[in-house]
Formats: sequence, C-alpha cells, structure tokens
Amino acid sequence: MLEIIKALADPSRLRLVAVLTRGEFTVQDLTAILGMGQSRISRHLKILTDAGILAVQRQGTWAYYRLAGENLFFTAIRPALEERLSELPERPADLEGIGRVMEARRKRSQEFFDRHARQWDSLAREVLSTADYLDRLLESVPSCATILEVGLGTGGLLAKLRERAEWVIGVDHSPAMIEEAWRRVAAEGLSGVDLRLGEMSHLPLPDGECDMALLNMVLHHAARPLEVLNELNRVLSSRGSLLIADLVAHRSDWVRESLADQWLGFEADELSSWLAAAGFAVQEHSVVEEEGEALGVFILRARKIA
Repeated sequence: MLEIIKALADPSRLRLVAVLTRGEFTVQDLTAILGMGQSRISRHLKILTDAGILAVQRQGTWAYYRLAGENLFFTAIRPALEERLSELPERPADLEGIGRVMEARRKRSQEFFDRHARQWDSLAREVLSTADYLDRLLESVPSCATILEVGLGTGGLLAKLRERAEWVIGVDHSPAMIEEAWRRVAAEGLSGVDLRLGEMSHLPLPDGECDMALLNMVLHHAARPLEVLNELNRVLSSRGSLLIADLVAHRSDWVRESLADQWLGFEADELSSWLAAAGFAVQEHSVVEEEGEALGVFILRARKIA
C-alpha cells in the first residue's frame, strides 16, 4: 500500500496515470503527449510499473504501457482517483496531446490503405503469409438478417456473407478501399449490400442495427481494441454475435511498417479480458497453427451479454 501511495505522490506520475486511463501508449507517444524528455518519462514509468500501477505489453521492439489490474489496493482506489484526475491543471493540454497522437495513428493507417487499395489483395498475400483459416472462418458465420463486416477492404468476403444474410453492411475507413469494394459488388452483381465509409471505433450505424459482426484480420490495425469492441457492442442487437479472425501473438514487428499493423497479434487471455469489459462472453476460441513462415490465426466467437 505504501509503495502505491508513494508512486502516486508526484504530479508528473499522476499525469501519466491520467493519460493511460485513455488507452495504451508507448514511451514515444507519452513524450509527445506530456511534452517531457524520454529519460524523465521512462523513470516515472519504471516507478509506476514497479509499484504495480502499470503493466507493460511488449510487441516486438515496441512496448505499450497500460494501467494494471492485478494490484488489489490500486484497483480499489482507482475509481475515486479517476474522478479527481480531471482536476490536474495540465489535463486539458494532455487530452489535446492524446488526440494528436491518436489522429496521427489514424491518418497513417488511412493513408497506407488508400495508397495500396488497388494492389491490396495481392500485397497482403505476398507480404504476410498466414495459416489457411478462411474456410473455417466462413463456416462459423451464422445465418441471420444483417451482417456487418468491419474493415472490409476490397470486399472479398461480401458474396459469401450475402449467402448467410438478407443484408450485408461493409464499413472501411479508406475511401479507396470502399471504391474498390463497390467495383467488386458491381462486377459480381451483388444485391442487398451497403458499403459505408467510417472508423471502426465510430461506426456509421445506429444502435442495435446488426445481428452479427465480423472482423477479419482487422483488429490488429486498431489503436484501441477495447474501444472498437465497445462500439461493436453498441451496434449489435440484443444477444448479437461477434466473429473475429486475427493473428496469434507473434514477433514479426516488420509488419508495422509493411502493413500498418498496430498490434503483433493477440494473446487469448488479453483478448478475453477486453471482450468481457466490452460486454461479450467468449463462446469458442480455436487456433489454426502457424506452419513454416505462415503465422498462426485464431478464430473467436463471442455473444453480446450486456
């Protein structure tokens, strides 16, 4: 208890805790947000981590800091602490800094996909080799009224999804990807399809519009996965279902530059905790194991419970 109190008894460390209530950030992100030198930030992060207030998730050569949930005392005082963090005099400037960092992430991702939209299908196949999971994923798609595909890319799954649903809505944040997907819709003569431009953390749909949502190799591009899962909960109908296919945690950090990845895959426990926090219950989690240079892929089904 005393170590926690000592660690929090510093204005700069309180600012760090306040920033990390908004998401997970690297040292580089935090220096930009708080306007402090890297050595100063690193020293404060070590004190907070040693005290059990923060945890660090290593992703290749990157390290993301987050608020920890294992320390019982910090967990107990955290709600009261968060209520008072808005009183910090630097809080408005820090919130602006968070916004700048998140907008820079979003802009880099959108520019990448706009630039590569026409070659995306071949680029993804050539650059990133994954286990053969697609047939198993499609077998897991239930028959329902409305399916939402988030991050549809060039629309390669739309025809198969339309076979399972009366209506398919596709969302992507890249105008160029949406344009390519519309070309595919026209070429394949698909009906009952609606494509919308939007962010996965701010979906252009009303509450409860969809019965099922699919994220196929998309979540690792999200700056804040929990925020995305909360948004999916909002647009799903009562007891709606969620289907995710994504990379098992790996160490190939070159994908950050080559394919605009934010995360090097996901650990099962980490994803389960986010889903629970977002109001989902995991129903099934299976893995198509990596083979040779092909990265492993997990397929996860979850049900909205809250």
